[in-house]
Amino acid sequence: MSDDHDEDRPEYDPESPDIPDGEPPLRSTAPQSDFTTSQVGFGIVVLVIGLAITFGIPFLL
Repeated sequence: MSDDHDEDRPEYDPESPDIPDGEPPLRSTAPQSDFTTSQVGFGIVVLVIGLAITFGIPFLL
């Protein structure tokens, strides 16, 4: 059953750990991504709510 998915995958050879010829998929990671002002604003709102929950509620009790 697992043989159905291995048709286009080359055999693994531990003696020759070469990088595959195909290009890796394009993906975006957070630190390198561009972000908008609205996303920064949303992050600040989340920060304020988190700080209010973390420090505000214990302070009130």
